[in-house]
Amino acid sequence: MTWPIADFDEIRRLRVLHAAMPGTLIAETRLRMPFAQVWEALDDIGTAFPELLPDVRRIDADTRTGERFTAHILGRSGLRGRFEIVMRPGWCVMQSRLLTFAMAAVPDGEHTRFGYLTGIRIRGSHRFGGLLRPLHGVLGRRTIRRFERRFGAA
Repeated sequence: MTWPIADFDEIRRLRVLHAAMPGTLIAETRLRMPFAQVWEALDDIGTAFPELLPDVRRIDADTRTGERFTAHILGRSGLRGRFEIVMRPGWCVMQSRLLTFAMAAVPDGEHTRFGYLTGIRIRGSHRFGGLLRPLHGVLGRRTIRRFERRFGAA
């Protein structure tokens, strides 16, 4: 039997990543702008991410060759880390030793379906899921609102 994984759009892939990483936060929305415009803006991570992600102050990306590269991120909370990044149209996953961020986008007619995921990569962090759930809701809505302000909510 073959699995239809190739049929998964990027939003479904994000949901699979969320299911495989207990304790992560996932939030989704529908943006008013077309996919090409949304992803063109997001592809410039040095400019877009500090505006859109709550704790990102600055991103210094290493030379980008293909879809894989590294970046050093400075956060407003003092976060400093080296992230391995995979970025291609509609898909971005960033992982450091301690954190994971991911974004997915797919065309939806003249609009864009968009998803965001974040979580801590510490062994046993899933045990705090119940305690973190209210915080996840607040952080998820706050982050999604930034994207909706930038690209319009559909």
